[in-house]
Amino acid sequence: MMRRDVDLLIIGGGPAGLAAAQYGARAALKTALAEKTAFGGQALFINALENYPGRGAGEPGAALCESLTKQAADFGAELFLTSITTLAKNGGVFEAAAEDGTLFCSRAVIIASGAGHRLLAVPGEAELAGAGVSYCASCDGAFFKNKKIFVAGGGDAACDEALFLSRLTGDLTLLVRRGEFRAQKALARRVLDNSAIRVRFHTKVRRILGSSRVTALELEDAQSGEVWTEEAAALFVCAGIEPHTALVRESGLPVEWDEAGFIKTDQRMESAVAGLFAAGDVRSSPFRQVVVAAGEGAVAAHAAAGFIAGRGG
Repeated sequence: MMRRDVDLLIIGGGPAGLAAAQYGARAALKTALAEKTAFGGQALFINALENYPGRGAGEPGAALCESLTKQAADFGAELFLTSITTLAKNGGVFEAAAEDGTLFCSRAVIIASGAGHRLLAVPGEAELAGAGVSYCASCDGAFFKNKKIFVAGGGDAACDEALFLSRLTGDLTLLVRRGEFRAQKALARRVLDNSAIRVRFHTKVRRILGSSRVTALELEDAQSGEVWTEEAAALFVCAGIEPHTALVRESGLPVEWDEAGFIKTDQRMESAVAGLFAAGDVRSSPFRQVVVAAGEGAVAAHAAAGFIAGRGG
């Protein structure tokens, strides 16, 4: 295994990680970032990023991710496409083994591993994933143009997906389990004002039907308990996110967690483990947006530089 000594290791290359890499490198830290799939994370799949300050309205998330990646590299951060498989702390040094055979040894670590899609966990979901069950409208929406589409969820992501899909079909239904949206009010209003979107509150998916592809959904009225079946060509699931924390949990480091399984930190993004920081969707936060993730990444890198210099953040 090849050892690589750095000041700061960032695990995860979404907006939080890329912003942290930029700020770490600008602080003259020898900075390395390890991302297992693609630089940009979930933000790559945002069809129209309309609320990031200073960016063009409707610009795709991939454009922002490309800029963040270039900035981090231009400032001197080393970016690696590899997965970190183990994390430990030996004295004052963190040791992180990567899938490509590299052992990163660092004085501080920022966990920016993000989060993934939460499943509905209903019969038929796993079996029909990729055959009408999708978690990304901009990825798969075109396959169902002019067909009967359902979206499940009531948050920002569900509203965003519904608005995108409403341009592809005139037969779109948004299923919301609660009696109201969890989404930002401005976004929810856009959905309600869109004549191409039918919104059904107090409605949940019980079962996804079909053999080789989705053909129908079994639905339930959460108030009355009434169950019925409707034909469907696709279901886009937006049920929230699950933090990618397996690496930290398996490390045995005494990190503190909130009730939903996200990493708890202080205002400087530092966890209960000295020198271990968290930023972005993996961190316990009341508000998860791309701009928030980037800001948290900057704060974490600034605090890590202080920690390394012995200033305590």
